[in-house]
Amino acid sequence: MRCDPTLLTVLLMFQTVPAGPALGGDPIGAREELPAAPARESSQPVPDWLVTPPKQKAGVFKGTNQNEITLENGLVRRTFRLKPNGATVGLDDLRTGASLLRAVKPEALLSLDGKTYSVGGLRGQRDHAFLLPGWADALTNDPAAFALTGLEVGRPRAPAEWKRKRHAAPLPWPTPGVTLDLHYQGPDEATRPITVSIHYELYDGLPVLGKWVRVQNGGAKPVTLETLTTELLACVEAESAVDARETNRWRLPPISVMSDYSFGGMDPVTSSRVTQWQADPEYLTQVHYERRTPALLACRTPIGPEALIAPAASFESFRTYLVIQDSDSRERQGLALRRAQRALAPWLTENPLMMHARNAQRAAFRTAADQCAEVGFEMIIYTFGSGLDMENESPDYLAQVKADVDYAHAKGLEVGAYSLFSSRRIDDDNDVISPKTGKPGGAVFGNAPCLGSRWGTDYLRRIRHFLEATGLDLLEHDGPYPGDVCASTVHPGHRGLNDSQWTQWKLSAELYGWCRARGLYVNAPDYYFFTGSSKTGMGYREDNWSLPRALQVLHGRQNIFDGTWEKTPTMGWMFVPLTEYQGGGAAATLEPLRDHLADYEAHLANNLGAGVQACYRGPRLYDSDATKALVVKWVSWFKEYREILESDIIHLRRADGRDLDYFLHANPALKRCGLAMVFNPLDHPVQRDLLLPLYYTGLSDAARIRQENGPSRRYTLDRERVAKVPLEVPAHGRTWLVIERP
Repeated sequence: MRCDPTLLTVLLMFQTVPAGPALGGDPIGAREELPAAPARESSQPVPDWLVTPPKQKAGVFKGTNQNEITLENGLVRRTFRLKPNGATVGLDDLRTGASLLRAVKPEALLSLDGKTYSVGGLRGQRDHAFLLPGWADALTNDPAAFALTGLEVGRPRAPAEWKRKRHAAPLPWPTPGVTLDLHYQGPDEATRPITVSIHYELYDGLPVLGKWVRVQNGGAKPVTLETLTTELLACVEAESAVDARETNRWRLPPISVMSDYSFGGMDPVTSSRVTQWQADPEYLTQVHYERRTPALLACRTPIGPEALIAPAASFESFRTYLVIQDSDSRERQGLALRRAQRALAPWLTENPLMMHARNAQRAAFRTAADQCAEVGFEMIIYTFGSGLDMENESPDYLAQVKADVDYAHAKGLEVGAYSLFSSRRIDDDNDVISPKTGKPGGAVFGNAPCLGSRWGTDYLRRIRHFLEATGLDLLEHDGPYPGDVCASTVHPGHRGLNDSQWTQWKLSAELYGWCRARGLYVNAPDYYFFTGSSKTGMGYREDNWSLPRALQVLHGRQNIFDGTWEKTPTMGWMFVPLTEYQGGGAAATLEPLRDHLADYEAHLANNLGAGVQACYRGPRLYDSDATKALVVKWVSWFKEYREILESDIIHLRRADGRDLDYFLHANPALKRCGLAMVFNPLDHPVQRDLLLPLYYTGLSDAARIRQENGPSRRYTLDRERVAKVPLEVPAHGRTWLVIERP
């Protein structure tokens, strides 16, 4: 996505010389058009960005060296050399003063028609353990590398349209910040018509650097982009070990990488496909005997993209977001990721209360919709196994579904539907072909259709048509493309093995982007947040929901506690099987609901108390006046405290069934800046002084705290901003504490 050049456009003049493009003009004049970086008071303590929003905005500034510019926002800074070629020569954490870069590398690597090229970069660094200030002036250009021709500065544009249709956090879109485009041209006759634009973004108030690459073919012939590395950073190692060590036992540099090219997992680490921490063969002075220290960050697709770029056409890469971490603390690192994800994909803060209706027949569906409306639920979903068929294009069937959707809409409800893509077999012509056997099978989930097959592309058309024709508000997509490769050479959506993963990911991303632009919510058991989905699994094992009810409740709190280190409460769904699910019999089942009110309430409190929505799957939400009153009580409570409940969770004590377990919602931007949920799994009441750390609420000296609807009391915080709060929690019960500014 090109930046919006509302701030500045600068073209650096180059001329061609026999050795390849070299800087002929003087870039100092272009640099002089940039503002100077804001002055820093080294004696002033830097406010914690997680508590106090930084005042400095992101910008592109003159560097201290006449040939350098910086991209900075008061939290982090990336420094670029402009002469004799474009290159990153600094990456600094301004909060801690740490320098994270030890050596200069190319800004990107690409293979075109069988030949690999560097984009930018400089040569001649004498030692790759550190980059001394005086060394940069002596570095030379690689005549075989793509050469810098110009730059543009602007503001971020939205990578996708977001139609705001339901409750969400009041976040700006697009994410405020600044953009920097560095433009490069090929070094030889074959590549001179090829231009590469590297797009950088830095965001206001976030230690996050976005980056992606566009390759433009200005020639008369198509070119094939076999591989592409969009980031190559020689980072300072997080530790120095002399002896042999297994790869997964290294401590890594303090950079978390997020990307829109994520799939095959419900968390950012498992789903990441482009992040590679590897050894740097140029780092000859490292202490590791075999020189295998993982101190080189490379961001590239695991296969392909093998993209054919036609004349006058362009290719745009995946996007990466580097989150610069300022601490080893798991909570701080998780908070940084959660803040970044909210800012870069704000639709994930949508969090409707949703029931999964188990029966798509008209009478059953409308009865469930009536109950949802009466208790305050916001969405009803035709769940898996309900009998709804989103691939059915019969006009009569579409009209029947639309009539039921309209009925629910008239009740103030949104309506969603489930569609299975993976874990199914179509036929030999349309299934994923294994590169090992040349036959169907061997996919991530056994058999799966190829999204680039004729059936797959028609499936996408049918899903879109069904959503539009029926007026649905949500797509629950089971099997967003999980990363299968396909060796078929006859599928119309890809040419062969090497481009199959990229093209199928693009098709999935386009579907979810299409949904987001129309205000359609997307549930997907995969990490497609940056391309349009809003929720994935919080983290659970499905057959645990066939355990006895008390164990389900305890597991549920563990799943939420564990799942919210890197996800916000709104990003993960939980599960409440109102009827028997995968066995377990009467001991595992909530129905009849009126006979198991305590267990039903425990599920409601678990989920809503964490700000988490669950799939309440069954034919009804209540079966008696008492059951209805219970659901209304917790739904009303959730809506009263919704803002703080959907804020970040601070993890205090994980559930283990042996003592109180609890967590704290914190949001320093709210007057009601904290809410602690405390659970008692024991068979006797517990009275205790609870030590409540309130640092991330933004409170420093005192707080007003009340237990449930009791009186509010003023508490003085200690030096660590901890309040000592006496409370009583009933046996097998729970309570909550509301924290407000004094």
